[in-house]
Amino acid sequence: MLIRPAKTWDLTALLNAADPRAQLAARNLWLARLLEWLRHPASREESASQTPLPLLRLKHLLNVLDRHPEHAKPIAELLNSIWRDVEAVGLFADVGFAPRVALWSECFHRLRLHLLPRTADTDDLAELFDLLFPEESDEQWLLAMDEDLIQRLSDLLALGQAAPQAGTPKPWIEPMLSGLTALVSAVRSSGLNGTLRRRMSVELLGTRPFEQLASACESLIQALHGQDQAAIQQSLQYLRALLEACHRAAASVPEHLEQYGVSVDIMFAVEQLLARIQRIEALLDCLSGEHPQQELVRLLATLVRVGHERRSIRTLFASHYSLLARKVAERSAETGEHYITRDRADYRLMLRHAAGGGAIIAGTTFVKFLVMALGLSALWSGFWAGANYAASFVIIHLLHWTVATKQPAMTAPAMAQKLEHIETEEGLQSFVDEVANLLRSQMAGILGNLAVVAPVVLGVQVLCQLIFGAPLVGPQQANYVLHSLTLLGPSLIFAAFTGVLLFSSSLIAGWVENWFVFRRLDAAIAWNPGLIARLGAARAQRWAHWWRANISGVAANVSLGLMLGLVPPVLGFIGLPLDVRHVTLSTGQLAAAAGALGPDILKLSAFWWCVAGIACTGVLNLGVSFYLAMKVALRSRGIRLSDRARVTSAIWQRLREQPRSFFLPPKQSQ
Repeated sequence: MLIRPAKTWDLTALLNAADPRAQLAARNLWLARLLEWLRHPASREESASQTPLPLLRLKHLLNVLDRHPEHAKPIAELLNSIWRDVEAVGLFADVGFAPRVALWSECFHRLRLHLLPRTADTDDLAELFDLLFPEESDEQWLLAMDEDLIQRLSDLLALGQAAPQAGTPKPWIEPMLSGLTALVSAVRSSGLNGTLRRRMSVELLGTRPFEQLASACESLIQALHGQDQAAIQQSLQYLRALLEACHRAAASVPEHLEQYGVSVDIMFAVEQLLARIQRIEALLDCLSGEHPQQELVRLLATLVRVGHERRSIRTLFASHYSLLARKVAERSAETGEHYITRDRADYRLMLRHAAGGGAIIAGTTFVKFLVMALGLSALWSGFWAGANYAASFVIIHLLHWTVATKQPAMTAPAMAQKLEHIETEEGLQSFVDEVANLLRSQMAGILGNLAVVAPVVLGVQVLCQLIFGAPLVGPQQANYVLHSLTLLGPSLIFAAFTGVLLFSSSLIAGWVENWFVFRRLDAAIAWNPGLIARLGAARAQRWAHWWRANISGVAANVSLGLMLGLVPPVLGFIGLPLDVRHVTLSTGQLAAAAGALGPDILKLSAFWWCVAGIACTGVLNLGVSFYLAMKVALRSRGIRLSDRARVTSAIWQRLREQPRSFFLPPKQSQ
């Protein structure tokens, strides 16, 4: 049978092409063309109607078939032959579910669905369903079908069926029962799987609901076959109670993950389990409801929606990484609380910690010039520069000092938590207080870093000049610094890029800490027999506690240092000439240049362009990092900042009334 392009088909051609004796692929394609005709662009008269276009077309088709029985009989036979020749169990048991409960395999499966065309040559109704309903709007017109239209469709299908005998079930009952059995089996298997079972609430598993599902389902099916209404209601009530218990048990898994570490694969398995329980409930409504045909149409509309959701790669990652993103943000928020000063004691402590960090960065600056002087290849030069940064940042972390540019990525999630309560005036003022605290803390961190790194580097340069007759960093390297740090060059782009790396290091830190907790490595260190034999029980406990407390900081500092050193040469290899500009390191380099060129450098305009460049570098380092961290924190917590004007107005009002609070700590602790 020749099938013409969809746009050339009209209703008359479709009616004439209906052939119930054609091969299955041709019949499937005819049905797809019919549904495509229902959705085809509307005429002026159809556009003026409030009824969805497919329903208008469907009513028109049924009216035509009422007037032309010679067409109604073949179409009814064709539709029934498709149902008879396809395997319909998958429609109820498989549509919307992944064949394997693994996130990345599901991702690749969805990618194939996007890239590869689908075929009508199939006897699997689940596969054909995607071809019949390719648009998301199909769900809406299916839900809009009224009882009269559903009955007319049922009457049409009855024309192609043999006269039913008394007590004969509807043709869709048996596939639905098989689908129910398959779904119950999948739920039981997932619930008894050790990966999920060990993370469910012990109290909720006390009645062993998953173990009883299979027998309860079998009892219901037997009652349906026997048409014993009392037995049906009793079995149905028991099965629904078990499903509710299974749902509560599965819903307890995320609570365990939030405490003991998040796994996206486990979250994916939980969502699949909960979705199957919902599908079973929908099938039970179809099998035992007062209006089974309407429930069936509602189920088909749901299958259209979940089918489209399953094809969306963005939806897959947005839903399954949200808990991980939230957990990473919460761990960053816990760390970020230490970077926010709220009184004078905190402020002075921040200045001291930042000063210590600046002293370490001064040494980092000279090691960086030493690496540059070795003349290594780009990759090895980047590696040793990154190792230098990482070692310095780790030392700063272990000494409980700070580098100002690390603060925004950690403090943004803490700020996001405050945004959850801005609906009330008290919550809004609390958020404004936190903004003032954050800005004040950030300025203290930068002031402490720069106030030490520049004098220390300059002092070392002058001291070497007096003792050895030459500074550690010579004029040639000084001129390179003036050329590279100037505001007139690409420094602003590089500074914004560095802000992205600063933010990325906070994500890596949160992910590593979550992995450490999820794998229970602290317990492994504390209670592994081999480690206890080598370290001793007391030392193993101390090591476990130390790693649990410091794994996030070590991961953040090592990853940041290596990225600052290695990312530029790697990107340069693929043709992206990006570099890094870190405000504290750049200040140290400019101070070294000043020590090499002497007081005359103050007369050079290039020097002042570098000073301006460093100021802008600091703003971009902090701003980009804070913005990205805040955005992730807001999305992971599902916060929509709709009343931006109210928040902005409150901040400006505080700035007008109490400008001092943004720069200096309050006189008394609040």
